[in-house]
Amino acid sequence: MRFQPSEAMNRLPVQFFSGLTGKVQKQVEAGYDVINLGQGNPDKPTPSHIVAALQREAENPLNHKYSPFQGRKELKEAIAYWYKQERGVQLNPETEVAILFGGKAGLVELSNIFLNPGDVCLVPDPGYPDYWSGVAMAGGVMEMMPLREENGFLPDFTQIAPDVAQRAKMMFLNYPNNPTGAVAPRAFIEEAVKFCRDNEVLLIHDYAYGAIGFDGVTPPSFLSHPDAKDVGIEVYTLSKSYNMAGWRVGFALGNPEVVRLINLYQDHYFVSLFGAVQMASVEALTASQQCVYDLCAMYESRRNTLYNALHRIGWKAQPTPGSFFAWLPVPAGYTSSSFADVLLNEAQVAVAPGIGFGEQGEGYVRVGLLVEEPRLEEAAERIRRLHLFE
Repeated sequence: MRFQPSEAMNRLPVQFFSGLTGKVQKQVEAGYDVINLGQGNPDKPTPSHIVAALQREAENPLNHKYSPFQGRKELKEAIAYWYKQERGVQLNPETEVAILFGGKAGLVELSNIFLNPGDVCLVPDPGYPDYWSGVAMAGGVMEMMPLREENGFLPDFTQIAPDVAQRAKMMFLNYPNNPTGAVAPRAFIEEAVKFCRDNEVLLIHDYAYGAIGFDGVTPPSFLSHPDAKDVGIEVYTLSKSYNMAGWRVGFALGNPEVVRLINLYQDHYFVSLFGAVQMASVEALTASQQCVYDLCAMYESRRNTLYNALHRIGWKAQPTPGSFFAWLPVPAGYTSSSFADVLLNEAQVAVAPGIGFGEQGEGYVRVGLLVEEPRLEEAAERIRRLHLFE
């Protein structure tokens, strides 16, 4: 007996990176020592004080019951506290904070909440592939916004056709950016908010890497703009800031009507996060943030080590100002996929081909700063032996 999936399932894009994972696994199974720089999974453990809070809260019988449908007020108050202390942004925890089951789930949900079949969504290219997944499931239409190096990997809103701007219902932005590592200046935030207000477009800013900025720069929150809450929301996650990727704790913040609809949607799917995870997340957000500052400093040191090593072998690129990724041009004569295959098969160094993030990602590879510095230097040395940059 065969079962036919829904049209929504058939619209889902091919998961590009599952193929990359399979290639890496084959090398590992063949006995090779692969330096995997193609992943986006933090390599350090969750800070011990957060783990201790989870252990303590897991023993509390109150947390063995269903949590409130829309999450613990303590956690909403904690994220509001963090935004006020760390970014100077005032949030009403009751009406302007929705708890998500990780940022990824929230980003996919938003398309299903707001897009009807045929509705236009403006999507960055290159960009996080799960934006595509949500739009596809909702039956929406993607209009791509090219992110080009000459424009600092920021979309140029003047290049969006007027008819597209008028039909657009939603827009995804993401800074610090995955995969390019770009950081948005405040002037760009002003442009984005104005564009969305003028064209009545819902702005969704993915702030997953918001804690990771280099060279003394703190990546600004879009909510720092006084009109940001009128045009949309920001999605934040604990995954990157606190090495809590497996804990699946995220937030949608800003416009009260958008927050209300997210809560309504999730009421039909979830009965909130495990209470002990929520209370441990309170500890993460309200305790000393030194662990976050130390983590950011570690990534900056790794970035410097990687780029210095690559420059020594002739692979020239401008260091990324944020996130935990490097975005590197491939040498002449290669596509991003063929170059990644050469590095994996001949040097046992895994990188992510830029084409997996969209057509504008062709010509680049993404490298994760998610191994120790000696391994980054060893990766550069292995690549040097291929004589690709001489």
